[in-house]
Amino acid sequence: MATESSEATSSSEAISEFIHTPFYCEENIYFLCKKLCENGKANADGSDLFVVFISNEKKAIPLWNQKASTRADGVVLWDYHVILIQRKRDGDDDETSSTLVWDMDSSLPFPSPLDSYLSETTRPSFELFSDFQRFYRVVHAPVFLRGFASDRSHMKDSAGNWNAQPPAYEPVVAEDGTVNNLKEYMDIHAPTETVAIDELTKMVLRQDQKHGVVLKESQVKEFFSQLNVTNALSD
Repeated sequence: MATESSEATSSSEAISEFIHTPFYCEENIYFLCKKLCENGKANADGSDLFVVFISNEKKAIPLWNQKASTRADGVVLWDYHVILIQRKRDGDDDETSSTLVWDMDSSLPFPSPLDSYLSETTRPSFELFSDFQRFYRVVHAPVFLRGFASDRSHMKDSAGNWNAQPPAYEPVVAEDGTVNNLKEYMDIHAPTETVAIDELTKMVLRQDQKHGVVLKESQVKEFFSQLNVTNALSD
């Protein structure tokens, strides 16, 4: 969703090594998942990766340290944003560093530990009005890679003109032939039922959970700290 950067980070990764088209964050993350599986940075089956759509009913979420910002603090009011969270193999002693965030549009290290990413990107001490509260749709990457599709129609105005130049490659089509279901992932509302974190972690790993689960921002850290990706695809 922002301009590409070739700047190396503390993880020695550079965004220029990956497919990146400004303003097409959902497709960027789709191909990032594939690349991390191929180059050994993630499990080959993608079982340690989770695609996360951040939005709300008003389609207005503030995020800091975004490269598209013209402000010194890097804040942008997005309609939605998509990031990738990697839950490293279970058994790590340091739970914080074992959960990484890959945000191709952030000025933070690529990737960043979950705790520092949330602190710098969502500014927890900054009190938000209810219309700007952020919610997180978490989808297991193996499920997302099979089911996601976008014909990019959301990037056209009423006259059919592009709001941003589309990628040169063909649009992503789901395995079942679906050509567009992006809206289903972007349709994010505050959860209406209280579900225990351990139940949410079980739900997101189910292969039939096509659109994952929606979390409140206050649940994100606990959710990933409890998430057990060992043999996640064996059920």
